[in-house]
Amino acid sequence: MDLELAGKTAIVTGGSRGIGKAIARELAREGVRLAIVAREAAALEASATEIAAETGAQVTAIAADTWSDSSVKSMVASALQVLGRIDILINAAGQPGGQAPSPKLAEIDDTVAWPDLNVKVLGYLRCIREVAPYMAARGGGRIVNISGLAARSTGSTVGSMRNVAVAALTKNVADELAADHITAVVVHPGTTRTERTPAVIEAISQRRGITPKEVEAQMNSANLLGRLVDAQEVAWVVTFLCSPRAVAINGDAVAVGGGIRGAIHY
Repeated sequence: MDLELAGKTAIVTGGSRGIGKAIARELAREGVRLAIVAREAAALEASATEIAAETGAQVTAIAADTWSDSSVKSMVASALQVLGRIDILINAAGQPGGQAPSPKLAEIDDTVAWPDLNVKVLGYLRCIREVAPYMAARGGGRIVNISGLAARSTGSTVGSMRNVAVAALTKNVADELAADHITAVVVHPGTTRTERTPAVIEAISQRRGITPKEVEAQMNSANLLGRLVDAQEVAWVVTFLCSPRAVAINGDAVAVGGGIRGAIHY
């Protein structure tokens, strides 16, 4: 199937590593010209160089912090200067997690909650707000927000809050921007294998006093596949969702967790 993505342009936040980097790589393979965004300039430049060499695509690194209105405004202006237009926005920037247990209620204060909410909710909102007028002026665009399956389960109060908020943001954006032919979808990965996974497994192993092999077995058993979903597998789904072929999916949530046991969502 031709995904009709060749020649399109995209901004990918959180593009220096993990799911964001995997998405950037798959879009580049489809011929999308990219601006990848993250805070750490060195890691970002290295990822841009790697993806460009691997795919032959134009990949520009733009260091920015989605915590900041001014940084986001500057980033979008730079992306427009390089790309000429913005067809796709992938919001994938987020605070790293998984190496420590989720805080209990009494442990959640502003210093715990605010970084997560500011980056993954308000950061996404800032990027959408700045990009939307340029998409509208060219007749439309696609927004994909990377959230997480904590939106559908308890266990991490802050994680559930931020991911539910991203889903709500996505639906509101889809409704409001429909007249401008801008569509939006939220993707909920589960626990996903990335370059950080070995360190996460080791941290859990040390904390629980069990072997890394036992930790990974527990993680693998959490879904119906019986293994962790890989970041590339998430990226394949997101790349399809960026395509005009996926236009019928709008304002909705797509889970890519390998089939989480138990709950029914409809």
